[in-house]
Amino acid sequence: MSEQMPNMNYDADEVIKDFKAKFKWPSSSEVEAVVTPPHLGVKIILSIVLTILGGGALYYMLLPAFNIHDAQLYTYIILLVAMFVLFFGLLCGANKKIERREYVKKKSIVPIAIIVAIVLVMFIGWLIGAQLFRAKTYSELMTVSESSFSEDFADVKYDEVPRLDSATAKVLADQQIGNLKEYKSQFVVTSNSTQINYKGAPVRVAYLEYANVFRWINNTKNGLPAYMVIDLVSQKVNVVNCVTEFGEGIKYSPAELFNEKLIRHLRFQYPTALLDTPNFEIDDSAHPYWITPVLDKTIGLFGGTDVKGVIITDALNGESNYYDIETVRSDETLNWIDVVYSENLVIEQYNYHGKLANGFWNSIIFQNDVNVVSNGSGNIALNDDVWVYTGVTSEDSTTSNFGFILCNQRTKETRYYENGGATEYSAMESAQDAVQNYGYHATFPILLDIEGQPTYFMSFYGDKYTIKGYALVNLADKTIVGRGVYDEETSDIKALNAAVENYINSLKDKGIVGNEANADDYKADENAASVVDDVDTDTQQPTVTEIMGNVTDIKTSVNDGNTYYYIQLDGGAYYYISVADCMQVLLINVGDNVTVTADASSSEAFIPATNVVKN
Repeated sequence: MSEQMPNMNYDADEVIKDFKAKFKWPSSSEVEAVVTPPHLGVKIILSIVLTILGGGALYYMLLPAFNIHDAQLYTYIILLVAMFVLFFGLLCGANKKIERREYVKKKSIVPIAIIVAIVLVMFIGWLIGAQLFRAKTYSELMTVSESSFSEDFADVKYDEVPRLDSATAKVLADQQIGNLKEYKSQFVVTSNSTQINYKGAPVRVAYLEYANVFRWINNTKNGLPAYMVIDLVSQKVNVVNCVTEFGEGIKYSPAELFNEKLIRHLRFQYPTALLDTPNFEIDDSAHPYWITPVLDKTIGLFGGTDVKGVIITDALNGESNYYDIETVRSDETLNWIDVVYSENLVIEQYNYHGKLANGFWNSIIFQNDVNVVSNGSGNIALNDDVWVYTGVTSEDSTTSNFGFILCNQRTKETRYYENGGATEYSAMESAQDAVQNYGYHATFPILLDIEGQPTYFMSFYGDKYTIKGYALVNLADKTIVGRGVYDEETSDIKALNAAVENYINSLKDKGIVGNEANADDYKADENAASVVDDVDTDTQQPTVTEIMGNVTDIKTSVNDGNTYYYIQLDGGAYYYISVADCMQVLLINVGDNVTVTADASSSEAFIPATNVVKN
């Protein structure tokens, strides 16, 4: 048997090596000739056509401005060059034949040179505008003037300042749209609301968004049907039905997906403009518009961002008009516009002003007269405009400010006030300590003038972001705190008035003000009207009122970890409320006479309540 076996006397490693050699891809040094691909002209034309098509799709997604100051334009051009090289290489068969690959590599020298040149231009443009060389120019982007706190804040009324921030305002808007059956399954409220002055009062306006892509398919033909107006003082919310009021819905918005998507619509109208984030606003007739700041780079290619104009776009039909910044500042017919300069931009420019006035190296090493804004910012209404408020501190300080600034978001007028004291977050902690038994959180504060004292005003909110009370904290002495909470005062206005009364009493106790100081001069009017009552709307709104009756049944349930009480009045409907929203409900028993704050017009068996008080 063994005599018939073949001769096995060979080296297996050599056999494998020879086998691999037959299929080895030669290296560049082994290629003796660079072969020009056949039909080269056709391949170049096809590569150009494919690049145009791919570049068009890429432009549709990236939307760069055809402006030398837009860094995204340079990135777009680099991607176009890379796209052409890729298509040309594939058409030439560079992935299949080594001699074709070497040809493509040889011809790619020009595209690579173009990319290197673009990167070099970007670097030089950035270098020309670097803070290291242009510190003085950066510090002059914003002009800051000193002003008097007592004079400027004399007309800011305690009971007319915003009691809601953006988060708590959105919660109220969400609750409102949840009560409207025609909207709640199709739309949600955006988190990008805009604070404006509407008819002299601070409100937030928020557009709707489609609940998901299927809701977009179902509704995009008619657009968004409505928007929300949240009164930041009375905390009332109105839904303005655009179809009823103006004959059509909002057709252009960030919620759309294709040509009606706002930023794409604007880019096609203004291909060279550097566009900032659009703001949703309404004019005095409640007509919805988009206000889009047009930016300019004033230092080098990419530095010194500033606003040179705005684009006003009708949210219903998409018609747009451009106005330069001086026209926006001076034309009285455009005074309804409130937000041209974003909070981020004005804070950035003030930090340049505070850090770089004495040179770049001083801001790093010596830090003489260096100051920056403190963490956080808020908004306040003043002279029928919206102003950004934020404290001013040193780069190393975390507990005290030595002043604060106001910046007009329409004109960029900036005022500095040399009133030092606790930082905003330090004041928030003092306020929260005063209600630590409730575990409430404080909104970002607003400065007020109470008896000549710069005073932080803030609202308390619970875990569900519903307002639970108010606090006043002295700027110079954060231990002076006045508070008022719903659970003790039983109503919003009473809680607000209790806060100012407690605060003035604390000032008297410390000897800061005399006994002639009277809290009644600041207390809010319990019958004050809401500005949203003046907004025309045919949308059915819940009629929230106080309902009195005897408790005939009480049920409880636990939803998402929260305990809810269901209280039946006089054998009729059940009114339900979370313990987290109203702790007094724990004291209610069957047979008690109570007052429930809820929608009196609802015919549902279970009606949400906002407050329950034992009479």
